Amino acid sequence: MQSDRLPPPVVLAASFTAGSVPFANIAALRLTGTDLRDVGSGTVSGSSLYRVAGLGPLVMVGLADVSKGAVGPLLAGSRRPMLAAGAAAMAIAGHNFSPFLRGAGGRGLGPALGATAVLAPEATGVLFAGLIAGRSVRRTGLGCFLAYLALAPVLCRTRGRAGLATAAAIGGPLLVKRVLGNQPPAQPRPSVYLRRLIYDSD
Repeated sequence: MQSDRLPPPVVLAASFTAGSVPFANIAALRLTGTDLRDVGSGTVSGSSLYRVAGLGPLVMVGLADVSKGAVGPLLAGSRRPMLAAGAAAMAIAGHNFSPFLRGAGGRGLGPALGATAVLAPEATGVLFAGLIAGRSVRRTGLGCFLAYLALAPVLCRTRGRAGLATAAAIGGPLLVKRVLGNQPPAQPRPSVYLRRLIYDSD
């Protein structure tokens, strides 16, 4: 069966399942016996893995996280752009709220890069630009937030309605995760949630 003939529920389920595999936590447990949910903010991410295991595991896990974001869009195929966008959202949601981690997870940037590499490479450039610019001024959270906001106008200009669907599918779960985090804030005030949204911190 050709990938673009797979039923949409199969594509979406496969994408969510691939996204849910917590490569960073698996690597941390195997290499150091550390559960990343117990490190720092509790984010199961490449940066947390780097703190406990170093650069080599970070590179390997980073490639795995990017790759799992591409699974769903590739299965959807180029002739079903809306399904491909939905599959991208499912991969990021699976990564961010992994059932293997009881709903915990990472921030979703890795699978977002993989999904956009298939759907809209210019969006990959936008995400990388935000990441690099943010890190250069030690405001990674802010840089990524601005990149997420830039996805809609950029993709609308380059790809029209399909681009807007891709921007919403990518940006939605990324922004939701920033607000919700892996645990409620100590002081659940609107200003705290706004800070989470913009700066990705409490």
